[in-house]
Amino acid sequence: MAVDGGGKPPDGMLVDHEKPFAELTVDELYAILALRQLVFVVEQACAYLDCDDHDQRAIHLWSGDGAVTAYARVLPPGEKFAEASLGRVISAPEARGTGAGRAIVARSIECVRRRFGAVPIRISAQSYLARFYTELGFARVSEEYLEDNIPHIEMLRRAP
Repeated sequence: MAVDGGGKPPDGMLVDHEKPFAELTVDELYAILALRQLVFVVEQACAYLDCDDHDQRAIHLWSGDGAVTAYARVLPPGEKFAEASLGRVISAPEARGTGAGRAIVARSIECVRRRFGAVPIRISAQSYLARFYTELGFARVSEEYLEDNIPHIEMLRRAP
């Protein structure tokens, strides 16, 4: 469905959203942060500060009509890494296995291309997701390391 297409989507369809931080409504921000906390803090039993001072310069992408079913943020080159980056990629528990995660990453890659041009994209991925990201064009570029006590690797998607 169109980005922030307005109106009520047809049954079974989710609205896709793409907004910079300053354009998020309070309710949208609350829904995004609630899902991030549910999965990254509660479900993964990882006490860490999710609000990391990057959200304000990010483009936020999500699917859902009210509740957020899939989410990712896009950071410009130079914000976290020299390259553009994706982060906080997440699917709501009820959306897992539906392709929502793959779709949000594909939309994020397209967002990078539209907003920043044909540039490389670097991610810090949880190690168990390496195959998922490899299928989306990313390649491992680091040894495994712990981030918030969870194994991660850096991966890079070269500019097309």
